Amino acid sequence: MNMDIHEIDGACHCGTVRLRVRLSDGLRSARRCTCSYCRMKGAVALSADLGGVDVVAGADSLTTYQFNTMAAKHYFCSKCGIYTHHQRRSDPNQYGVNASVLEGISPFDFTEIPVMDGINHPSDRKDGASGSGIAGTLKFIAAE
Repeated sequence: MNMDIHEIDGACHCGTVRLRVRLSDGLRSARRCTCSYCRMKGAVALSADLGGVDVVAGADSLTTYQFNTMAAKHYFCSKCGIYTHHQRRSDPNQYGVNASVLEGISPFDFTEIPVMDGINHPSDRKDGASGSGIAGTLKFIAAE
């Protein structure tokens, strides 16, 4: 797998929403999160700067979901329901892009993925502590 992919196309399941993505650190930024929404969503997210995601088709079919602090904006196709990307709460100048919508990329291409501690988000800590931000590592071991 080429970890240095910089620019890549993507689409939702039905193909209505089409993206052109410029990743900020290739595939090295892959991560998961333990927050209540990401835990249910189960996607592997890759980082792109705020100007790094162009919706080239289907912008009118994107729907936004926000919850709790309303800081993060999660975008998904209103026709097939696939999550495409989100504006991060942890860094509003970045998007997290669903690796699965990118051409030729599968979440099972990543053997190890860091899992961010979204349950104990630094913005929610009343004691001012930041911690490592890492809750653990998710591993995929293919059957032989």
